[in-house]
Amino acid sequence: MSPFLKTAIEAAKAAQLVINKYYDGEFDVEIKPDLSPVTIADVETEETIKKIILDAFPDHGFFGEETGKVNEDADYNWLIDPIDGTKSFVRGYPFFSTQIALMHKGELIVGVSNSPGFNEMAYAEKGQGAWLNGEKIQVSDIADISKSTLSLGNIATIAGKPQWQTVGELVQEVHRIRGYGDFYHYHLLASGKIDTIIESDVNILDIAALSVIVNEAGGCFTDLSGEVLTLDTTSVLACNLQTTHQHLLDRLDYQ
Repeated sequence: MSPFLKTAIEAAKAAQLVINKYYDGEFDVEIKPDLSPVTIADVETEETIKKIILDAFPDHGFFGEETGKVNEDADYNWLIDPIDGTKSFVRGYPFFSTQIALMHKGELIVGVSNSPGFNEMAYAEKGQGAWLNGEKIQVSDIADISKSTLSLGNIATIAGKPQWQTVGELVQEVHRIRGYGDFYHYHLLASGKIDTIIESDVNILDIAALSVIVNEAGGCFTDLSGEVLTLDTTSVLACNLQTTHQHLLDRLDYQ
């Protein structure tokens, strides 16, 4: 395990202590300009992560959901969402997580996704496989669409595009359709429990760490156009198999 991944896990564990202090408690909720909520827990959690990472790697960049960017031209850049799923956190149900990723010269190389509510920590680093609660994980080998499980999340943009008809056809074809959302369906995909995810209206901070985990578990993770993730990515097509991924890219023809 690299010093990068060790530090990311340390930061995620420290973040969980802050989150647990506020979860089920009382706290004020503010609404940001994009109409998403933010709490003192979000800010304090990010500050905790930021201190641990920048103390360990003071020359690295840092891009946080709540506190913005530091040294953004650095070769190594940390991407952080302290509480991805703040709406869930505010309403008291456990579909929220801490997302910590490291990008090196534009390539995502480390990912940690920690869910205090589910007691699940998934992590991976490039070339070293993916792990969930200390156990190595692998995507499924289901190749037949009719036997697969599809999870949809944040699909408002897709619903307004021609691809919505194709999504409707897929819903009828697959064995099971679900909408687990947020971090959770990516944990399921990486551990072989579901097979495909289609999602739009996301932020790179929501998915950067999860993309490393899915890829290192043997899956395929791009945007809906088949492009690798960048800081501007806003959609996801993630599959267990490369063949399934290419089949869905061809059918969706997302522009």
